[in-house]
Amino acid sequence: MTQIGIGILGGGYMGKAHAVAMSAVGAVFDTGLRPRLEMVCASTLESAERYRAAYGFARATDDWRALVNDPNVEAIVIATPQETHRTVAEAAFALGKPVFCEKPLGASLDDSRAMVAAAEASGAANMVGFNYIRTPASQFARQLIADGEIGDVTWFRGEHTEDFYADPEAPATWRTTGEANGTMGDLAPHMINAALALLGPITRVMATVETVHATRPGGDVTNDDHAQMMCRFENGAMGQMYFSRIATGRKMGYAYEITGTKGAIRFDQEDQNAIWLYRMEGPEATRGFTKILAGPAHPDYLPFCQGPGHGTGYQDQIIIEARDFLAAIETGKPVWPTFRDGMEVNRVIAAAMTSSRDEAWQDIETF
Repeated sequence: MTQIGIGILGGGYMGKAHAVAMSAVGAVFDTGLRPRLEMVCASTLESAERYRAAYGFARATDDWRALVNDPNVEAIVIATPQETHRTVAEAAFALGKPVFCEKPLGASLDDSRAMVAAAEASGAANMVGFNYIRTPASQFARQLIADGEIGDVTWFRGEHTEDFYADPEAPATWRTTGEANGTMGDLAPHMINAALALLGPITRVMATVETVHATRPGGDVTNDDHAQMMCRFENGAMGQMYFSRIATGRKMGYAYEITGTKGAIRFDQEDQNAIWLYRMEGPEATRGFTKILAGPAHPDYLPFCQGPGHGTGYQDQIIIEARDFLAAIETGKPVWPTFRDGMEVNRVIAAAMTSSRDEAWQDIETF
């Protein structure tokens, strides 16, 4: 086993998740590389020191450059707002350091292209954080589709819906300012990534993006609350997606339904340890969707638990990501999703935003 010094930018919601994952991944997956929590960076030295003490880092800083340039920081996790991603990643890649970046890859398509160029020029390992597609159930769904178990896919419906801004009296915050922090920048990337993972490339989109609550206590809202999108996949399948932060009652509505010529699949992240599978076989009277509980027979479940139906959780998805990032570093082989895969999500988002403004279908290849 070889130790590797990890530096994490951001110690809040996702920073904590990645710190916990890096602490646990060696024990869960018996990785060849064993992370050492070397340094954490936050917006103030006081908060950075608090994160250091809470998560077990050796050192803390309020200067991201100090973290990136430190020789004991050998790999970097970016868990800060989207507008910071490009600058930090480019600096790290210039030093040949591997980078894991939370989604979306950049605050814009231009940022994403620049980050891909820097990553590929450096040759260093690079990954984007799309954790939800890594649940054992969704990995199993991806495997079923790839193996042709539901035949040729003809239709996809996906949503990422939450209700953290359903109340129009909820105050304005940084989340209500700037396109990158709106629903298309925050929630949509996860489901678009799922669609690409499950069905393959998207060729065309038609979208409507809206701000429902234009003002909130404390200020105006300058980004979107919800959006709907029709799409066409390269394999010919039709698709429809909906994204919302005002979907009253939805807490983690990352859900999809996939129809094929021999069967269908349904999944909802609010019940993340189950997948519903329909097979068009046997007597009509006994056909129906079957609920399959995740267990040791499904991808990446057994390292967490030996009992079927006991379930994995949100933090486990981040640990699986950490395992994959370490594997990319150790083997020198790309592990999905790379920065280039993350850029494809940004291309779809850029096309959708243009479609909404122009009220017309957009071809992804033009972006």
